[in-house]
Amino acid sequence: MFGNQRDNVDVGRNLKMIEFLKCELLNSVALLFQTLGKGVKEGQDLIIECLANIILVTYSLGRRLGIEYEVIDKKVQDKAKLYLLEEHPLESWYQDLSSLNKHIKGNRK
Repeated sequence: MFGNQRDNVDVGRNLKMIEFLKCELLNSVALLFQTLGKGVKEGQDLIIECLANIILVTYSLGRRLGIEYEVIDKKVQDKAKLYLLEEHPLESWYQDLSSLNKHIKGNRK
């Protein structure tokens, strides 16, 4: 019986954290949009802070949902490769997808 109560507490705590992370993600996106409305030059530090928090929260949310960081990395890399093949404007105009793909490969080593 004691083990069952502990499992319930862990599940409850995990659900509470998932809800917290969802709110964090929404708050970070909202702050990013608000800051972008003011202009990139004026709020560059805050933009970087928001983007970093979005990435951190996304990885953490995935982890709480049972998804390993490597799986998320692989999916991002797969999507970048697909968009690259489809000649997505991010690639054809800026080569962002090639750059991101190299970045992820470098971080996996």
